[in-house]
Amino acid sequence: MVVIRLARGCAKNRPFYNVVVADSRARRDGRFVERVGFYNPMLPKESSDYLRIEMERFTYWKSVGARITPTVARLIRELRGAPSAA
Repeated sequence: MVVIRLARGCAKNRPFYNVVVADSRARRDGRFVERVGFYNPMLPKESSDYLRIEMERFTYWKSVGARITPTVARLIRELRGAPSAA
């Protein structure tokens, strides 16, 4: 099964995440099929580099059956400006 999830990068106490399409059996930071964006929680939400996702590729992978993790789904809702359910 293919999933869209976060893969952590960067150094200790300075998190940076890539939004990747990967096989569900692969390790969190291991092999992935495609990088579709990134998320930097250290920046303010108003910054343009806080969250960037290539929506065209995201919708393609979603259309071919990729599962989306709850965290990535929350980030997509933030990106689209929808009110959060939590």
